[in-house]
Amino acid sequence: MDGSDIKAMMLAVADAMDAARDELCALDGEIGDADHGVAMSGGFNAVRKAFSSMEGGSPTEVYNTSAKAFLNAVGASSGPLYATAFMRAGMSVKGRDVLTDNDAPTLIAAMTEGIAHRGKASPGDKTMLDAWQPAANAAMAAQGQTAAKVFEAAAQAADAGAEATADMEAKLGRAARLGARSIGHKDPGATSAALMLQAMANALADR
Repeated sequence: MDGSDIKAMMLAVADAMDAARDELCALDGEIGDADHGVAMSGGFNAVRKAFSSMEGGSPTEVYNTSAKAFLNAVGASSGPLYATAFMRAGMSVKGRDVLTDNDAPTLIAAMTEGIAHRGKASPGDKTMLDAWQPAANAAMAAQGQTAAKVFEAAAQAADAGAEATADMEAKLGRAARLGARSIGHKDPGATSAALMLQAMANALADR
């Protein structure tokens, strides 16, 4: 993987978020303020725009550009969370122009650590971390496989994690105000996380 592969992954996510925008807004409308799809689509379209004026770039530079663009575009909680995630991913491979398959778990773990650190959430709080943490665990367990397979394993684990949030009571964010009434609804942040990882896996499989 090089910078162009990281760009391709981010662009695939932008397409996925555009396609899922209404679905994510509908999910968010059940327990939040119904804007998660707009935020995610807008954030990644800002990343897409930033790439249009970026020639080349190492993986770290691509991640850093993504972080800045996403944060500037998204004022909601997902803005700083994903900006931190991308910055952490970039830091984890700093100084390297070409990555190996063995770096794939490192990237996913770094993004997860960034989200956990910035969001102060724990597994079971009904947040995006309930998708990212199982994704990181699955990625580390898939160490030694191709990057595409590592991301696919992470995406599948994230999807299962997102589905499991329907049985959880929200502990953080707007949904926490609902208390037990939040049970029965999937967390939109966890859902978009699973979609993001699947788009990344698809991009790697197609290269």
